[in-house]
Amino acid sequence: MAKQKTRYVCQSCGATAARWAGKCDACGEWNTLVEEVLRKESTGRGARAATGDARVHPITQVDAKQDERLRTGLGELDRVLGGGIVPGSMILLGGDPGIGKSTLMMQLGRGSARILYISGEESLRQIKLRAERLGVRGDDFLVLAETNLDAILRAVDEQQPQLVVVDSIQTIYRPELESAPGSISQVRESTAVLLRHAKSHNIPMVVVGHVTKDGVIAGPRVLEHMVDTVLQFEGDHHNTYRIVRGLKNRFGSTNEIGIFEMREEGLREVANPSEVFLSDRSRGISGSCVSSSLEGTRALLIEVQALVTPSNYGTPQRTVSGVDARRVSLLLAVLEKRYGMHMGQYDVFVNIAGGVRIDEPAIDLAVCAAIVSSARDQAIDHGTAVVGEVGLGGEVRSVGQVEKRVAEAEKLGFKRIVLPRGALANKKSRSIEILEVDLLAEAMEKILD
Repeated sequence: MAKQKTRYVCQSCGATAARWAGKCDACGEWNTLVEEVLRKESTGRGARAATGDARVHPITQVDAKQDERLRTGLGELDRVLGGGIVPGSMILLGGDPGIGKSTLMMQLGRGSARILYISGEESLRQIKLRAERLGVRGDDFLVLAETNLDAILRAVDEQQPQLVVVDSIQTIYRPELESAPGSISQVRESTAVLLRHAKSHNIPMVVVGHVTKDGVIAGPRVLEHMVDTVLQFEGDHHNTYRIVRGLKNRFGSTNEIGIFEMREEGLREVANPSEVFLSDRSRGISGSCVSSSLEGTRALLIEVQALVTPSNYGTPQRTVSGVDARRVSLLLAVLEKRYGMHMGQYDVFVNIAGGVRIDEPAIDLAVCAAIVSSARDQAIDHGTAVVGEVGLGGEVRSVGQVEKRVAEAEKLGFKRIVLPRGALANKKSRSIEILEVDLLAEAMEKILD
């Protein structure tokens, strides 16, 4: 009897090793190497599943006709996907446990498409109870409680749905593999088989993935490279708002976001997020400044909050939520060097209201204004919005698509907006006053006048 060949696979990064070790040489994690049995690969003609026609074609003879995208029935989700789901594509949806991934996927059943929802975590009765709460009814929403990949593919071939949802990929296993469900090998191989099936049968699939404690999608990094679209479902468990963000999209922009509100009856689309994020804003409170951030084609007005208090510790605290902490540290250094504000004896807290995360530098000036406002205990005028990037020399730099940012502030009734000089090309008459600045000190004078 031939001896079985084994290998050791890191469950954190997917690296392989010939022998066990306490520490993975690739990622440095401890106790993550798990023994797996190598299966013998078939060498026959049917060994490799094709994704389509295996023959070589000149590019001029390839049919470039685009199939109509499948509408999900959720406008915010369609926006992130670039107008709907492309036939034959595979989408990976990740998010924290309990954030609402299964709820979002089940709400696709409210549309007119024929959907096969496969759950490896819930029984049929549990799925039924959730569907009744969400108002999902109709014979076109098919459910299957199964984790065996072979049984799943048979069900897909029999039912021929317009969309397949697998919740979640960590529970699916291939019987041919010796490793346990959720291991690196099972997740990678199961996704590869589903991807080939989606391409060859032109059936789009959405696979739900868990995330690690670091907030990244669990499984090997190659998983994100295999699929066509990667969506991240973000939100705070203590906040009702949820954000779908596109991290990768072969068929659309990766800058779009979709915003939902979690309610008892499910997720509700937020049509005007700027108004929602500013609805609880208080008047006459120091440390609050409104800025305009651009997410894809949409301009969002967000409230930047700051709190500056004397420090009771040897090292002052720098606590940040919703914005890059290193960027805030940089802005504090600029305020100290270029504006003369000494923050070494103060704790600084910065927060983006509403649970949204902003990565673009266009809110730099608003962060600085909120910090200065809190430090002086001087409120910024309620009708003022601030946009601009702050450089290391204390200069206020221009940002992109200022026209959209100004139009959003004007639509919500703001009286004036502070911008980098020369950023707005169109000087047409507006109901909002445009204040242009060059330097950080000049901007603070106009914002806190």
